[in-house]
Amino acid sequence: MDGVNTIKALPARDEIDQKYKWRLEDIYPSDDLWEKDFEEIKRLLPEIAKFQGKLKESSETFLDCLKLRDKIVCITEKLFTYAKMKRDEDNSNSKYQALTDRVVGLMTEVSAAISYIEPEIISLDEELMKSFIEGNTELKIYSHYIDNILREKGHILSQREEELLALVSEIAEAPSEIFSMLNNADIKFPTILDENGEEVELTKGRYIRFLESKDRRVRKDAYEKLYEVYKGFRNTFASALSNNIRQERFFAKVRKYNSTLEASLSKDNISTEVYDNLIKTVHDNLPLFYRYVELRKKILKLDKLQMYDIYVPLVKEPMNNIPYEEACTIVEKALKPLGEEYVGYVREAFNSGWIDVYENKGKTSGAYSWGNYVSHPYILLNYQGTIGDVFTLAHEMGHAMHTFYTNKTQPYIYSEYKIFVAEVASILNEFLLMDYLISNSKDDEEKAYYVNHYLDEFRGTLFRQTMFAEFEKITHQKALEGEALTAETLSEIYKNLNQKYYGVDVETDDNIAYEWARIPHFYTSFYVYKYATSFAAAASLSGRILNKEPGAVERYIEFLSSGGSDYPIELLKKAGVDLTTPKPIEDAMEKYKSLLDELEKLIWGQA
Repeated sequence: MDGVNTIKALPARDEIDQKYKWRLEDIYPSDDLWEKDFEEIKRLLPEIAKFQGKLKESSETFLDCLKLRDKIVCITEKLFTYAKMKRDEDNSNSKYQALTDRVVGLMTEVSAAISYIEPEIISLDEELMKSFIEGNTELKIYSHYIDNILREKGHILSQREEELLALVSEIAEAPSEIFSMLNNADIKFPTILDENGEEVELTKGRYIRFLESKDRRVRKDAYEKLYEVYKGFRNTFASALSNNIRQERFFAKVRKYNSTLEASLSKDNISTEVYDNLIKTVHDNLPLFYRYVELRKKILKLDKLQMYDIYVPLVKEPMNNIPYEEACTIVEKALKPLGEEYVGYVREAFNSGWIDVYENKGKTSGAYSWGNYVSHPYILLNYQGTIGDVFTLAHEMGHAMHTFYTNKTQPYIYSEYKIFVAEVASILNEFLLMDYLISNSKDDEEKAYYVNHYLDEFRGTLFRQTMFAEFEKITHQKALEGEALTAETLSEIYKNLNQKYYGVDVETDDNIAYEWARIPHFYTSFYVYKYATSFAAAASLSGRILNKEPGAVERYIEFLSSGGSDYPIELLKKAGVDLTTPKPIEDAMEKYKSLLDELEKLIWGQA
């Protein structure tokens, strides 16, 4: 299979050329070795139990317990990533459904087995812990980890209560699992006629490409057919989402948080004011977005925009049907400002089985970067050959490099960086790609296309993700107040927000009211706002790198290498961005305004 996937019906997994598949054998060369590690964890669980009640005995005992715990969790993560990524290749594959289910059960056992550790740390005399750390060089590594536990002291429960919560966690994953299986394995979409009148299967991977079509009939058909399917399953999706919010409320209440929002943000040591500031600042700047929407309406020469008119490029796309290999070359060149070492690792990712490229039957939709501490990172794509897919490649490579640098530098305990900073690396790569494409534009028309694309990134990340964040805040608040979150209630909330964010120039129809049903991030509550805050941080950091500010690249690589070794707000402050104030969001809005001015000049300058 060469270049862009042009097969009308989705291919089966074994029809995809091996060079476009990731190499999960780098994690486990065989399923037998997976089984061996599975049994090893079963063997180690009684060993970790032997430390219970003994952490105060000596710094050596304390350290041995933490090291064994890290080993168990690290191997369990390795087991899970392999099984889940094998399932993601084809969600209908019952073998890897079973492996995933088994390891999810094992993870519950592991959580229960180690659940005594943090309550016991909290119960220890702080002076004793201080003397342990000062007297044991290896234990000093855990200083930030221990400080973070003590910060959350009021929300960590007794040993028995923590054990029970760990046992409940497997059940708590049910809403997300139900959504995933329905959305990725069971749901089927009809065919539509493409621009050439040929019948083509509608898939989630092809949906955005259809919405970018210059043929309004194709856009309309794809939009209406997609939401017709989601509307048909609205009650099941509403039940899954409502129950996901219920389980979040349960854990927040049991852990003595005032709300699910507070519980979620506390993990990152972030005030709810950061969340509220984001929504307020974006609200204050919605007139700028309305100005863009009005410009879009004028350029498309429409009396009223429909939601299916939001994605179509305003300027002729300079590149389409981009072969995957060409996309890799473009991304590699765009990331050169980050230095030869960084680009060398990117090149390795392209050539060494890190990436699963094309869509196939049963494959998990969308894109992600994932991995575990003992292997290189992986990237899942559903590449269709659009310029948007090139940006997705750059985006996920940012995640992969963040993981790669962190795992190369940090001990396991700090290998998991917080989601709050995770999107900075991915969005920064998009900004570098954008700058490269604008700088290398052949003429004003091509430049206008990329400026418009830049503006659409603002729409998709800063405005849209903030709208998602507000949807989450409203739905969680209604649940807290005892209101049932039916399909009708969720759809009404979503429709009203869509009207608020897009303004009077866009027709908010009944179809878009069901968009909430297809958003997987809603099953990781209060996640999406971090895209918006990260967008602002990435704008600042990329500007310094592109301007060749002395030390900017070095500070950025240090940030990528820091993992979870400090609180995310502090890591960003060290890199030069303070997200405790609205200023980064306001600065991003200033950038948005300047791009809007430039697009108007480029468009009307051609008239």
